[in-house]
Amino acid sequence: MNDLKQIIAKNIADLRISEKMTQLDLAEKLNYSDKAISKWERGESIPDIAVLKEIADLFEVSLDYLVEAEHPVKPVNSAKKKTRFQNHAFITGISIILVWLISTLIFVVIDLAHVTNKHWLSFIFAIPASMIVWLVFNSIWFNHRRNFLIVSLLMWSVPGQVIILLWSRIRRSPQKSETEPPKAE
Repeated sequence: MNDLKQIIAKNIADLRISEKMTQLDLAEKLNYSDKAISKWERGESIPDIAVLKEIADLFEVSLDYLVEAEHPVKPVNSAKKKTRFQNHAFITGISIILVWLISTLIFVVIDLAHVTNKHWLSFIFAIPASMIVWLVFNSIWFNHRRNFLIVSLLMWSVPGQVIILLWSRIRRSPQKSETEPPKAE
């Protein structure tokens, strides 16, 4: 059993390193802690079969690959990964363009209806909507660390700044300390 633990440990570590992932990156993708990944890679424990299947799917190898000591060179499917990345980027881009198309349609409808002369606001609200769409797709398909940039851009957009400004104007009543004696009137 120890040999199997070491084989699985070596294969997981090799696959992770070949994909230029850190233990934390792999942990985030599998919804485990980096400490669990470290234990697996040191051979102190073995992930259960469902997690092994998830790892095999993530690295596009078979379960056999994870439990065999000797195997042919890992099949490199870089063309498949590149195509998948391009498809995800295309879907994300089209979704953001759709937000702007809807914003343009709202602009035209409001302009034609002569409801208000502030129809240009439809474009202002398209900025955070685009950021939210980008954030959602980035969270699903791309590097989660980019989320900090997207959230920052979202907060620096005009509606984000309004929210921050309004939040900063909230007055809180001073909290009475429990150790303070009540004041006599």
